[in-house]
Amino acid sequence: MRKKLVNLALQGGGSHGAFTWGVLDYFMEDGRVSVEGISGTSAGAMNAVVLTHGYMNGGTEGAREALETFWKQVSAHALMSPIKRTPLDILTGNWSLDASPVYMMYDVLSRVVSPYEANPLNINPLKELIESSVDFDKVRACEAVKLFVAATNVHSGKIKVFERSELTSDMVLASACLPTLYQAVEIEGVPYWDGGYVGNPPLYPLYDDAKSRDIIIVQINPVTRQETPKTARDIHNRINEISFNTSLLRELRSIEFVHRLLEEKRLDTNQYADVLVHRIEGSDALSDLSPSSKVNAEWSFLTQLRDMGRAAAKTFIDKHYDDLGEHSTLNLREEFS
Repeated sequence: MRKKLVNLALQGGGSHGAFTWGVLDYFMEDGRVSVEGISGTSAGAMNAVVLTHGYMNGGTEGAREALETFWKQVSAHALMSPIKRTPLDILTGNWSLDASPVYMMYDVLSRVVSPYEANPLNINPLKELIESSVDFDKVRACEAVKLFVAATNVHSGKIKVFERSELTSDMVLASACLPTLYQAVEIEGVPYWDGGYVGNPPLYPLYDDAKSRDIIIVQINPVTRQETPKTARDIHNRINEISFNTSLLRELRSIEFVHRLLEEKRLDTNQYADVLVHRIEGSDALSDLSPSSKVNAEWSFLTQLRDMGRAAAKTFIDKHYDDLGEHSTLNLREEFS
């Protein structure tokens, strides 16, 4: 069966990024798609650089091994964290940390105490994790995959997209820098925060000078929730979800607008790309999980998320393989009606 060339757009979402690990793992194992480019933010960026590092070491199997090793290290680092589930949560199979006394204390402190005050030495456990997992010399040398990592310029509020040829560990850390937890990551004197505020993930780098018109979005942040948040924590969490989806929805709306103009022959098809958009909807599987579970990195939880991602990827490929390269499977007009 012929391989279909696609681009991937990977959202951030803490440990829920293990769902994306599962999607990537299945794609590498299945072999029906080949990846031209990846755009990633936060956990999505980490998955992207780890995959690229592994691919340079051993092709698709090397990529799969590198991703599993990385997430095992994430879980191993979490063993030292004082933030744990309560015995009742463990007994009932609840992955949430909402009832954890240490998590609750940390959550409150993060809203009133700056990381510059709480962490003056600027200790970031993600730095050791990403630098021990990725050889950035190899990533920068990998011409088989285009790679784009998004961060937010703190001064201008604008998106900054770092490309593979210049990529460093600090750029990936910048993409995952939540401002209530970590000091801004400075790159060439410019401070950066998490890229999710302005591009979660950015799509436009994937249709600039691309061979494939297909973009598969791996979306792990819920767009829609039926219930109205009533508690202060739920309101804060919903604000974050909306903020971290806004930029993606804005880009999708722009693509839908261009689609309509192309269909109506009001734009020159030689000047504007007719992008084909697809989505693997992680948020359906993850919407029942509390936002606090994004901090839970227990190995059993991560592997459950991985298996959910693998199942979602299999369902997508089985259903839409023939659609790739032909037309979008995400109905943007219906999405924004």
